[in-house]
Amino acid sequence: MNAAVAFPFEFRPGPRLVVGSGSLGRLGRLARELGGTRALVASDPGIVAAGHSAAATTALEEAGVAATLFSEFGENPSTDEIEAGTSLAREVRPDLLIGLGGGSSMDCAKGINFLFSCGGRMEDYEGRGKAAGPLLPSIAVPTTAGTGSETQSFALITDRRMGLKMACGDPRAAFRVAILDVRLTLTQPARVAAVTGVDAIAHAVESLVSTAATPASRMLSREAWRLLADALPRVIADGGDLAARSAVQLGAAWAGLAIENSMLGAAHALANPLTAAHDVVHGEAVGLMLPHVIRWNAPTARDAYATLLADLGLSTPADRAAEALADWCTRLLADAGLAGSLAGLGIRTPDVSALATAAAGNWTAAFNPRPVLAADLATLYEAAR
Repeated sequence: MNAAVAFPFEFRPGPRLVVGSGSLGRLGRLARELGGTRALVASDPGIVAAGHSAAATTALEEAGVAATLFSEFGENPSTDEIEAGTSLAREVRPDLLIGLGGGSSMDCAKGINFLFSCGGRMEDYEGRGKAAGPLLPSIAVPTTAGTGSETQSFALITDRRMGLKMACGDPRAAFRVAILDVRLTLTQPARVAAVTGVDAIAHAVESLVSTAATPASRMLSREAWRLLADALPRVIADGGDLAARSAVQLGAAWAGLAIENSMLGAAHALANPLTAAHDVVHGEAVGLMLPHVIRWNAPTARDAYATLLADLGLSTPADRAAEALADWCTRLLADAGLAGSLAGLGIRTPDVSALATAAAGNWTAAFNPRPVLAADLATLYEAAR
């Protein structure tokens, strides 16, 4: 038997992808196909200001779908904000949910779906498979290219009381349809495009070497990497390069689907406490920690890292692969104008012990290819100072 399929695994194929410039115009028809007559659209204030929310509600209403907008949430939606959105949902009684925007909008739509459909509190859904019954059908319309939330069943919701990000996932929370309209990404500020793109790069790298990776997820990770590693530097150099933006958008979706079928690793575990304790933007926190984690993983993941370098056309001995890949990621951060150290983020006296303890308790740490304990994570934070 082929070694690649010699062990059992599952594959979740993800949502129906509708890809192409102008595909937002199909939103109303797609909503009707899902039986939608009343839609609640979760869309953050920046997306509302950009005019994308108005375009979406117009497309819905032209198809006979009543649309109600919820935008009272921020970059990292909190339990309180999800509860506010759920209260609105209970008033309008939607039969369809839409997440229009970046990861926060899509996470918000998923969070509202849990509470509106199944009741309880957001804390009840931390982990995987906690939904008590069917959830409403939902559609994702990402306006950034990076989080991959459109192809994942997890929502990241911040528990303000505990100061932690909760990962709440269930296969029933996955979007039925994801519309990838590259035109929507053109309104991203250059920094947002860089930060979200770096997050997607980290998704591809970490999902490839995750201990939960499968032949299917690795295929997605590799294709995501090929698209992202080629196209993201071009987007950083020229934000108007539509072909490059399209490649980054699709690469981010493939990376999200790779995560859905595997998991992440220590870079994300290290990043989440930086966001919770210091309000560091998620993608920048992940990007900062990724090179250090790559170097840490060298003893166990060097061959996989060598394949990523080969995809860049770089022939590197396996014993140098981790260092070379880490250096490539560091240069990408510099080219994007992102911080290369904790000090560069303004964190000059971090409480390394507290950060490492929080990172050790983060669910993604357990899937890192080289095991990490709190002391190891503290070492990685020290390396990033």
